[in-house]
Parts: sequence; structure tokens; C-alpha cells
Amino acid sequence: MARSKPVKQLVDTVWPKLVPEQVLYRLLADPDFLARAAAKSDLSPDEQEMILWRKPYRGWKSAKWSAADVALLDELRDLMERTPSLGHLVVDEAQDLSEMQLRALGRRCRNGSATVLGDLAQGTTPWSAGSWESVLTHLGQREGEVTELTLGFRVPREVLDYAARLLPSIAPGLAAPQSLRPGPGSLTVRRGTAIEEAAREALAREGSIGVIAPDTLVTAISESLSEHPHTVLGPDSTGEDHRLLIVPATLAKGLEYDHVIVVEPADIVAAEPRGLARLYVVLTRAVTSLTVLHDKALPPELAA
Repeated sequence: MARSKPVKQLVDTVWPKLVPEQVLYRLLADPDFLARAAAKSDLSPDEQEMILWRKPYRGWKSAKWSAADVALLDELRDLMERTPSLGHLVVDEAQDLSEMQLRALGRRCRNGSATVLGDLAQGTTPWSAGSWESVLTHLGQREGEVTELTLGFRVPREVLDYAARLLPSIAPGLAAPQSLRPGPGSLTVRRGTAIEEAAREALAREGSIGVIAPDTLVTAISESLSEHPHTVLGPDSTGEDHRLLIVPATLAKGLEYDHVIVVEPADIVAAEPRGLARLYVVLTRAVTSLTVLHDKALPPELAA
């Protein structure tokens, strides 16, 4: 019976030998297959059109998968072969994870536990979480405990209070953070973009210096500081060559500098849908001092 061709065909039909990449490839490359699958999930024709590849790859083995595709592949893999659960999972920067990414992490602590860290005010992705209850739901941990941490010591009090002016607009449900470390004179806000002067003042002090600017101004700022040895931070650079770094605003998350010079906050806000959250990230990178330079009017939230 095992050698019977009709039996083999039946077994292959009922229990096909598949890998997740084959299934996802067919969904994204075959409109009819996606339409049949979408009938069960109520995807509209317009939504199906958005999902389909405009120009499919030749096969699933040659397909180049995006970061979003990886989350779908993980979901498919779990349907085919249950994902092993870890004893304990630690997740940082969880506010920027999508619902599909949270589901992928939740599968890995299905029978264990998890510690999830993040700051809703620093959510800069279009899919950033609106609440920790939502994060717990997509992790599959509805009974989890949420603890809000409001005390800090890294950012001087005056700087943190200044950045906290943005919270009512970006995370109205959060309590304002409080710094345990006073920093008289740590905050300076100047009309005008005298970047070279601000950099020279910072260089006269000890410590690292980060000039954080809208991505579109990074090249011009680098040219204006050509007399001072510096590094332009990129996705693959560490910036360890010089103590003066020019940092695109989109790369500032997770970094910290003794002295931070922020250029044109209004342009940082205007550059992306969650620009106010990006500005909050930028303003809280300073460990010792923060200097804000602007020709354009400050965002209303900061100008109060």
C-alpha cells in the first residue's frame, strides 16, 4: 500500500510536505490563491491588492523576504510545527513591536514567563503600542502585571521636565517621569542655528557630544563642522573615532551622550507621522547638558 501511486497522491494532498516559505510565496504571488484564502479572513479586494507582490519572484527559494514577511513566516511555522516555549523571555523596546512581532514573542513564552520593558512615549513606528494592556493581549499574557516606572537618574531633571512637555500629546495616559538628579544650567534653548559655536562650547567640556539633527540636515551640518574632527553616525558605524558625533534623528534611539545639541526640532517633528515621539527620544539622550537650536518656531508643545 505504501508503494501505491494513488495512496501516495492522496497522502501528499492531505498532508503535503511544505515549508512556510512555500505557503507565503503562493499567497503573495498567486492572486487566485490569496482570494480563496481571503474569503475566510474578510480581506477586501483592495487589501488583497496591497498584499500581493507587483512582480513575483521566480520561486520561493529565490524570494527576498522583508521584516514584515518574517513575522508571517514565523506564524506559519508555528501552525506547521509548534514553536518550543522558553522558560523566561526578556524583551526591551517593546513599544515599537508590531502585533505580529508580539505574537511571535508570545509563542516563545507560551508555557513560561516574560519581562517586557519599554516606554510608550518613545514609540516611533506606525504600529507602536497604545497601551501595555494591548501588548499583553498580543503576547498571549492577558493576566500579566503592568508596573509603571516613573523615577530616573540618567537625564538631568531640567532636561527631563522639558521633554515631558510632549507627553500629553504622545502618551496622555502616562505619568510624567521624574529625575532624581538635578542639573542646574543643563538646559539651553537658543533661537538661531549657530551649530559651530554650540559645538565649540561643548568641546571645551569633558565628555561625548552628540549633534542630533533631522536626517536631511546631517550632510550640511557635517560640512559646517569640518574644522572639528567628527564622525557622522550611520546604521553600521559605532562613532567611536571622535568624541563629536553628528547623529540623524532616526538613529538616536538607545544612544546617550554627555552633551546633546538638538537642531531644528520642528523639522524632526515634520519628518514622520510620529515625529513628536521621535523628538521626545532625541531630547532625552542627554546625560549632562542639552542645547536646543532653532530658526523655525518650536513645536507648540515645547513653546508653552
